[in-house]
Amino acid sequence: MPDLEMLRELAVDADTKMVLVVVDGLGGLPHPDTGLTELESANTPNLDALAADSLCGLVHPVAPGITPGSGPGHMSLFGYDPVRFLVGRGVLSAVGTGIALSPNDVAARVNFCTVENGVVTDRRAGRISTEMNARLCEKLASIKIGGIEVIIRPEKDHRAALVLRGPGLSDELADTDPQKTGLAPLKCEPLPGAGPEAETTAQLVNLYLERAAALLADEHPANMILTRGFAKPPHIPDLKSLYRIRSVGIASYPMYRAVAKLVGMDVADTSDPFAGKVETLAAVWADYDYFFVHHKPTDSSGEDGDFDRKVSKIEEVDASMPGILALEPDVLLVTGDHSTPATLLAHSWHPCPVLLHSPNERRDTVKEFGETACIAGGLPADRADDLMSLMLADALRLEKFGA
Repeated sequence: MPDLEMLRELAVDADTKMVLVVVDGLGGLPHPDTGLTELESANTPNLDALAADSLCGLVHPVAPGITPGSGPGHMSLFGYDPVRFLVGRGVLSAVGTGIALSPNDVAARVNFCTVENGVVTDRRAGRISTEMNARLCEKLASIKIGGIEVIIRPEKDHRAALVLRGPGLSDELADTDPQKTGLAPLKCEPLPGAGPEAETTAQLVNLYLERAAALLADEHPANMILTRGFAKPPHIPDLKSLYRIRSVGIASYPMYRAVAKLVGMDVADTSDPFAGKVETLAAVWADYDYFFVHHKPTDSSGEDGDFDRKVSKIEEVDASMPGILALEPDVLLVTGDHSTPATLLAHSWHPCPVLLHSPNERRDTVKEFGETACIAGGLPADRADDLMSLMLADALRLEKFGA
């Protein structure tokens, strides 16, 4: 990818508009009965027509064989090296719920879960409602552990954010989520090589989890919590200082509103389904240069192993594409932050299909938007963090490099 300092030096002002549509977890794997992925199974006449008039390809959010989290996937799409600018999942959850983090705060993502006979039987507690989540967080807010402040707030559905605030805390902690059902919740442990502060912080987390289990014992299906992604807030150069753009995030799910905020975007209030995002896009069109539009249900469907629902959620995006095109963006890029094949019920390492549409871009021979077709595309990028520089170039926002 181009160096961020190089892009900062080359970036210029221009009266052009760029739209990034992130269909979360877009990439998939073939269905055993049809041999087609979710995207290839979907009826997507608008995306197929766009692909036939665009430059297409496949990109790795991080690197070949590496399965990315949503944070690295999005940071890469915004042009940041996802390894250098690694944002912990806990930070994203906390910022997404509106918690103003201090530099030494330690944040973690929380899953409400179901534990039976000592083992996790549902890591997401049946995807409880956000309203139930809020009630349970209020219940847990009564927990006090000596010397530090503990904040827990609902994020969405079964997810919440936990923040520890006080002196001498460490974020070098392992997750307590076993990542599989049939296993007991893990104890919080310091990461290998961590200092003594991590041991103390792990003890505080374990004390909190013990008290949480006692308070939630009479609840069902959410009778326990799992924690992961312990992190402190990082320092990230903002998009305006890097690329000289006014940017806005259009997302309803808190985590993606958070990642937008962390890179300096404004965040617009919006609604579901995807058509509501497009209405918001039109409403704020005059005020910004760069628009990040996010669609979550494709990822959730893949994680649930619901192939047909993921197909329908892709079709929902396709149906709204004419509304985006009516705004006449100078650059339109459609892709995913990672793949979430329904056959795997999880994020995967497979590259994501991309279409890059602009009057200033070449065309290739791809005639439809799908993983197999995009293999033959001419996109000159292997990693997702190359895409921002291509968007800026097609928007005529980068000067020539050198004499």
